[in-house]
Amino acid sequence: MIDSIIAVLLLFASFFTLVAALGIVRLPDVYMRMHAITKASSLATILFLIALIIAHPSWRVALGSLLLIAFVIATAPISTHALARISVQLGIKMTKGMVRNELNKVEPIETESAKKSAEKSNSDELSY
Repeated sequence: MIDSIIAVLLLFASFFTLVAALGIVRLPDVYMRMHAITKASSLATILFLIALIIAHPSWRVALGSLLLIAFVIATAPISTHALARISVQLGIKMTKGMVRNELNKVEPIETESAKKSAEKSNSDELSY
């Protein structure tokens, strides 16, 4: 009975890992890809760790796995938000048809490549 529970948890975790991988390949922009990676891989990691707790019921494994689960739950949304914010600041465009962008008030970052392209466009405008 316990082996079948572990097998089901591992199958679900593998499924969500596959969904995260397909999200990277199939989704059109970086923001949607980040969403797929964060949600699916976090759930997959949690399911893997729960299966580990059931498979090896010692207090060390349980404590370590529960700490890892808490770490994943705490850090995955924060890191994804930070990556999305940096992407907006770098000027990475969203897919057409996006309904809502709450980070559009963020000031863009001036990178060297952005400065060079701005200078080039300014010099092109002056040459006309």
